[in-house]
Amino acid sequence: MNGIAGILLRRLLLVIPVVWAVVTLVFLLLHLVPGDPVLAFLGETATPEQVAEMRRRFGLDRPLLEQYANYWKQVLQGDLGVTFVDRRPVAEKILSRYPATLQLAVAALLVAVLIAIPLGVTAARHHGGVRDAAASIVALLGIALPNFALGPLLILLFSVKLQLLPPSGFGDPAHLVLPAFTLGAALAAILTRLVRTSVLEELRQDYVKTARAKGLDERTVIYRHVLRNGLIPVVTIVGLQFGVLLGGAIITERIFNWPGIGTLTIEAIAARDYPLVQGCLLVISLTYIFVNTATDLLYRVLDPRIKVE
Repeated sequence: MNGIAGILLRRLLLVIPVVWAVVTLVFLLLHLVPGDPVLAFLGETATPEQVAEMRRRFGLDRPLLEQYANYWKQVLQGDLGVTFVDRRPVAEKILSRYPATLQLAVAALLVAVLIAIPLGVTAARHHGGVRDAAASIVALLGIALPNFALGPLLILLFSVKLQLLPPSGFGDPAHLVLPAFTLGAALAAILTRLVRTSVLEELRQDYVKTARAKGLDERTVIYRHVLRNGLIPVVTIVGLQFGVLLGGAIITERIFNWPGIGTLTIEAIAARDYPLVQGCLLVISLTYIFVNTATDLLYRVLDPRIKVE
């Protein structure tokens, strides 16, 4: 089978064992860590009857293999169980928070790309000059400042001192600016260095000399020809880093009180809400797998010479 359908089928066959490994790993990690989630949730004042009733209700009194088999049945039916705290379906709670996290991750990705491409191209075009050095310093700052340090600094500057942007909250586009920049800064720094290296390498290729010899202006050569080939390794990193953005969103969401899946995961851990923690980790992992599969397909769009095996 050829074409996009064949690629999708092959990628799906590869994704199945990965999904199995993720589901199994999340299940085992949460069941084998020391401590009893029921006792941790109910507290020391719980009676043995209450503990036994909760174990029975959530199937935690069954053998581990039976719990594992039952969990797989639920996952395959799209059922992630119910939460300890309010007995609501886990999938329903995750779906209510997931759009906010995706919105933040996509905004952070856009911030990173919008900063990295012009900065990396400028650094490559002025290789060894002042602009190249300035871009390297900016990239170094972005890598050196972790989001748990950058976020409070941005709040102090833009919310407390200048009073231009809200320090926390969700809803208006203004609420998205500081969290997106905080989450995307490190990725922007990484991409800037990568774009600079890729563009420098492409500028030495013969097809660039040919394009210039035909009389094309430098902007057309860079943005129409060089970037098309130079962006392939950048797409690789973007695909891999999108999963990192989802994971890193946990800290950023807490700093800016953003109601996403990261905040939900922290709340679930604090409340010892075992099914909800399991569901959140599973959804984040599956999103990471999906994004990487989409990245592989995007390779073929950018460069048809690449075969996705």
